[in-house]
Amino acid sequence: MAAVIDEADPAAELIFDWNEVNRRGRPLPPSFTIFDETMRDGLQNPSIEDPRVEDKLRILHLMNDLGIDGANLGLPGSSNRAFEDVLYLCKEVVACKMKIQIAAAGRTVVGDITPIVEISQRAGVKLGVYAFIGSSPIRQYVEQWDVGLIAKRSAEAIDVAVSAGLPVTYVTEDTTRSRPDVLTTLFRAAIDHGATRLCLSDTVGHATPDGVRNLIQFTRSVIAGTGADVGIDWHGHNDRGLALENALCALEFGADRVHGTALGIGERVGNPPTELILLNLRLLGQLGADRDLTKLVQYCEAVAGAFKWEIPVNYPLVGKDAFRTTTGVHAAAINKAMQKGDAWLADRVYSGVPAGMFGRKQEIGIGFMSGASNVSTWLRERGIEPGGGLADAILQAAKTTRRILTDDEIMAIVHRERGH
Repeated sequence: MAAVIDEADPAAELIFDWNEVNRRGRPLPPSFTIFDETMRDGLQNPSIEDPRVEDKLRILHLMNDLGIDGANLGLPGSSNRAFEDVLYLCKEVVACKMKIQIAAAGRTVVGDITPIVEISQRAGVKLGVYAFIGSSPIRQYVEQWDVGLIAKRSAEAIDVAVSAGLPVTYVTEDTTRSRPDVLTTLFRAAIDHGATRLCLSDTVGHATPDGVRNLIQFTRSVIAGTGADVGIDWHGHNDRGLALENALCALEFGADRVHGTALGIGERVGNPPTELILLNLRLLGQLGADRDLTKLVQYCEAVAGAFKWEIPVNYPLVGKDAFRTTTGVHAAAINKAMQKGDAWLADRVYSGVPAGMFGRKQEIGIGFMSGASNVSTWLRERGIEPGGGLADAILQAAKTTRRILTDDEIMAIVHRERGH
């Protein structure tokens, strides 16, 4: 029996969503924010090229256009070029009255914090400070630090930023392998000295979703004990391949800000991909339709070009094959949806991610697993009628190959068959 379709809400009848059956957890914090680390953690990837400041500027504008809430502009204390780039970007934020909140990072060393203060003053912008220091036992052992020294250095660095009127996020590196008693001491000291956010860092990609839950619940308890109004950031890495899942879980478990980078580019195997965080939040109904995500592909391509990064063809959303099929059965179903004149249907019948929602479209190619629907759809999309044996000639050529026919190869057959 054919389904009866509610035109106002076709998804209700055409898609049964097992994701929503006995869905765990509570709604996400209403004021959660997305923080982009592309120009800080992304630049720490060993295979990228440091972009020109003009490219960084374009990326920052795209972040702002996408409604990304905040961005880390870099480590200005690391080099003269880094300092000048961060200053240039800050001035652009002011000149263009961008909505995006900006920050810069530094070690909990006064010498790393003072360049951030200087940039803030010269650009006339309240630049957030992300001050970081290692907190795990393994890091303490290697560095020969004790908790007292870590707390002292942290307090000194936070004091410099706070005295300059800058908001401070205190970042404990390797939080996911740090002891509760050490974290309690450091968190309380940071809050006492004026830090307004705590960043929980899965620096080496150690955490599982259970670890994310346990750590965030612990941190919320410590904060509650201080009586302060302090936010919680989650900063993850992808060494176990869990970065995206952990970022989404962090919001569910009570973090109110999660970090990501474009295409997941970052230290070693990288971070949660910002574009996939946004994609999943939209599909989970946590981002309103008023937020235009059609520039996500531009954002990723701009980063890939500036960083000299190659996007895998099978990468979700942005990869060449993300919305492309050459399989006959798939193409036939998409073609039938198109023939109904139903773009909504065509975009979902063989895709869990609607391409049009994010500025792309379904693509049908022709190859050794294709059928007549592939050929007729490909031709008609280009204003070419498939009759007169043309479709058969193209399909016969495709069946003799071990790969997908290129557009030029298909058009060569069209010209040959039509006598051009």
